Amino acid sequence: MDKEQARSARARLIEQMRAGQPWQMAKASAGIPISRSTAYRLLQQAQKQGEVALQDGRHGHPVKLRGVARTFLEDYCRRASCTPSSAIQTLLQEQFGVSVSISQINRVRATRDISNHSESRFQEKKQQARKTFPRN
Repeated sequence: MDKEQARSARARLIEQMRAGQPWQMAKASAGIPISRSTAYRLLQQAQKQGEVALQDGRHGHPVKLRGVARTFLEDYCRRASCTPSSAIQTLLQEQFGVSVSISQINRVRATRDISNHSESRFQEKKQQARKTFPRN
């Protein structure tokens, strides 16, 4: 079922529930697998938001960082590996109109081994911690 078919199936479900059909009958005639609580939550959202509630707003992180945006991220991090992920997040939003979480940027950086956490910075922090909190 593609996105448009799923949207129209949710619309049929809501329409039938508004007409007084029990959720099980509306579910069967709409042809979508949906739990009781999800059906009523969808009905409630449709009453508040209208057509917007019918859209499937879920998205996964791999979709957001594909193609040119992902290439940009990898190239930029290789050239300037110390750049904070928050700055890269802003660049991706400005240049590509893509809203990506910092954790997703960090996952991509980690898989490509282009993290901004260099081993020397880690060692420096360990040494400073030893000076601050010496062992007895």
